Amino acid sequence: MTNLTETGFGYTDGDVDTNIHNNGPTLNDLAAQRYSRRATLQRGGAAIVAATMGGSVLAACDSKVTDTGAGPTVNAGADAATTSGRVVTLTGTATGGNGLTTAWSQISGPTVTLNSAASNTANFIAPSVSAATPLVFQFAAADAAGKPTTARTTITVSPAVLGFTAVAKNKNDVVTVPAGYTVQIGARLGDPIVGGAAAYKNDGTDTGYANRIGDHGDALFWFGLGTSGARDDTSSTRGLIVQNHENINQQYLHPNGPTSTGGVRPEAEAIKEIECHGVSVVEYSQAANGSWSFSATSTLNRRVTPNTPMVFNGPVKGSDLLKTPYSPTGVAGRGTINNCANGYTPWATLLTCEENWAGYFRRSGDNAARTAKEVTSLSRYGVTSSSGSYGWSTVTAADTANTTFRRWDARATAADALTDYRNEPNQFGWVVEIDPYNPSAAPRKRTALGRMGHEGCWPGAFVAGRKPAWYMGDDARREYLYKFVSSTAWAAADANATDRLAIGDKYLDAGTLYVAKFNADGTGTWLPLVFGQNGIDASSTVYPFANQADVLVNTRLAADVAGATPMDRPEWTAVNPVTGEVYLTLTNNNAANRPLNGTDAANPRHYNDPYGAAQTAQYGNPNGHIIRLKEANTEATSFTWDIYAFGAGADLNATNINLSGLTADNDFSSPDGLWFGRASNASGLVKPLMWIQTDDGAYTDVTNCMMLAAQPGTVGDGGARTITNTGSGGATATQATRIGAAPGANLKRFLVGPVECEITGVDTTPDGRTMFVGIQHPGENGAPATPSSHWPDSQATGTAGATIRPRSAIVIITKNDGGLVGL
Repeated sequence: MTNLTETGFGYTDGDVDTNIHNNGPTLNDLAAQRYSRRATLQRGGAAIVAATMGGSVLAACDSKVTDTGAGPTVNAGADAATTSGRVVTLTGTATGGNGLTTAWSQISGPTVTLNSAASNTANFIAPSVSAATPLVFQFAAADAAGKPTTARTTITVSPAVLGFTAVAKNKNDVVTVPAGYTVQIGARLGDPIVGGAAAYKNDGTDTGYANRIGDHGDALFWFGLGTSGARDDTSSTRGLIVQNHENINQQYLHPNGPTSTGGVRPEAEAIKEIECHGVSVVEYSQAANGSWSFSATSTLNRRVTPNTPMVFNGPVKGSDLLKTPYSPTGVAGRGTINNCANGYTPWATLLTCEENWAGYFRRSGDNAARTAKEVTSLSRYGVTSSSGSYGWSTVTAADTANTTFRRWDARATAADALTDYRNEPNQFGWVVEIDPYNPSAAPRKRTALGRMGHEGCWPGAFVAGRKPAWYMGDDARREYLYKFVSSTAWAAADANATDRLAIGDKYLDAGTLYVAKFNADGTGTWLPLVFGQNGIDASSTVYPFANQADVLVNTRLAADVAGATPMDRPEWTAVNPVTGEVYLTLTNNNAANRPLNGTDAANPRHYNDPYGAAQTAQYGNPNGHIIRLKEANTEATSFTWDIYAFGAGADLNATNINLSGLTADNDFSSPDGLWFGRASNASGLVKPLMWIQTDDGAYTDVTNCMMLAAQPGTVGDGGARTITNTGSGGATATQATRIGAAPGANLKRFLVGPVECEITGVDTTPDGRTMFVGIQHPGENGAPATPSSHWPDSQATGTAGATIRPRSAIVIITKNDGGLVGL
């Protein structure tokens, strides 16, 4: 999430690879021409061979040399050990004879791909294992007369561990990663993604952002492409990255910052700002030398902006609440905005989430023209601005029939909703499904998933015959955690359907939306938000609901009535691909929203973390925490929970604040982005890696925002705890809670970003060997003539020209030895 404050017409959130080719035949077949398999395997032996694990060379520690006298002498190396995801290099030597041919082959253990097997040196990625597992390899050599000799070595692979040295906290204007890793820069703000678009000048004069990368890149997802350009979920060298563009650094989009005349914004400036929002779809590929690039001319490239035509699906489609002059029938809409976190489907579509959309609308002073229900709804969602973010509604379009700007004025000024845009806010706050492989397909807003400040929509496990679920945070302080359970049980064949949005209709247009209630004893309940249940009906004194469409448009109010637990800014959700446990980042809260006596077991801390040299007080929960839930399955209506980790500086009180025992290697603040490694590689198997990204204002006196890698345990691996909270003036209060086991060495800082950035958005290729990370709004507090960051231009040397403007961009991270990122 972005939280910016601008002057004038500013922004407000509202109130509130593996090389898979075996490069030649092994010599097993050659050996079999002369010897039986049994006789061949008896000719074992090795000496003086190094096996390289994750960059470390293991010297031979015993000698196993076989010399049959009938052929060459071969050495296959010492037995060695490694862990899942590491690169292992096998080096054999052969002497004696003429015209020697050599090759490596695997004898036993989980099958791996041996690269360069028809040579003295071969390598492979250690496979995922749940316990120490031996893999036996054979090195063979034959002379010109066809006389073979073989020797073996055993590599014992243990489960994956974090395989890097923690990055130190810093305030440098670069992306810092561990030793042994390389950073490349991907698509940046303004880069053309449509043929014919002019090169980006980055001086505020650029236009045509509907054909360029947008600003504030946020959540992203990799969709593989095969050699033909069609969908290939296994591809790790060619694919589409779909990325959200949440917001803008307004000052850098114009030569001297934004302007207005008489309170009216210029049309050309507003067009740029609007088009910088939304979503991009861009094709990426990896060259043989390992370098990555994106195509500026791919026919699959696409921008989805706030002006892109969309359709509504689900229970709210056609409702009076969606009707506008643009869509008198309430079935269509224009665009998506403030897209923050995301989700996906197994039928290969993206779910993008509209988060802080409310502040974009101008709406105040019209209460008398509204019904009481409308005023309640608008107030609850924070649609209360007198100007709207960036003042787009003030633009007078040259084309008087153009309602691109008029739509942002949500005041009730005419006779009804078909003659003004009073209902336009109801068109936002949804989960939007996009087919990345079909640029002509109109995105669909899935209303069954409710309307809120959507921060992610991450799926649980897909099990044939069981109804799938998606988990969603509502990113504002004291908002809620939600789950949508489809009414249709999963059929695995649907994952391969070609009409992907039609499959979305099947699973996402009907189901039950739930909200979470956390109990003090570590249990919880999913409360259904269904008209006629839990007091959600016309008799409610909070808001009289008319029907299920009304419930879904006013999801927050329905959750209020049902009795959900208010949370400390619930943001991204992520689901452990092995255990199915659901993780939720709770970014922070403050004393104004959750005072000393307002804590509860799921949101237990209230303390002070003084900021900067002036030691400015920050009372509340300024550093946030990460909570997790365990369910029987996706259809469950109950769960157990505990808190995985509490954000805190390592120097804060260990008894009541730094409850997770964080150290200089892993202390963090304001967790936001959250993601588990893909189950297609070792980082998402057995004990998956969880990646934590921060969007912080409370700890930036010490360090820029960061990303950490973790291997979390399970719900219940810790226990109950009672802490003493502190308020301003010295008041104290106790609070019982549930705390997971201290992360210890299973949590490490992997990356630190440039100045004034947020780290947000992460995914890898299916093989786990390339990672993509979003760097959002570097230098957000600078001015056009005096930028406070110069990233990504600064990445190469750490410095750049004093007037070079910063740009949000994707970084591409690879491990120098070709292993899996993080392991």
